Amino acid sequence: MTDSGSDSPVPTPEDGAARPRGRLSIRAVAMPADANPYGHIFGGWLMSQMDLAGGTHAFRRTHGRAVTVAVEAMTFHQPVFIGDEVSCYTEIVRIGRTSIAVRVEAWVRRGRQLTAPIRVTSAVFTYVAIDDNHAKREIPPGEDDLID
Repeated sequence: MTDSGSDSPVPTPEDGAARPRGRLSIRAVAMPADANPYGHIFGGWLMSQMDLAGGTHAFRRTHGRAVTVAVEAMTFHQPVFIGDEVSCYTEIVRIGRTSIAVRVEAWVRRGRQLTAPIRVTSAVFTYVAIDDNHAKREIPPGEDDLID
């Protein structure tokens, strides 16, 4: 028992980060089809979830289609296991004339445990805004986020 009278200690993130940065953009549960025979989730599956999250944020800020052109510094901090609840948080780190860079952090809650989330992966995804003809277009000036 803790000093506050609770039956369990207050959970803290295991990797030392205070909490996820940015806004929650996607959440999924890692399933057996996404894993190798040892129960570790494929890095490609996790990267695709992160790309979906970053792309959603880019779409809202650019007011339209945006395509992935680069991923910088993909770092896997911890493994992801079958049954983990994966949450991807996003924040804009820079906006150019036609491109936008979005930091994406993936955090998990292990299985059915009610513990603090653990940061498992982070990267910066760069997107280019495109028009209906797939040509680059300028990103309109405005707020970093539209109303959800």
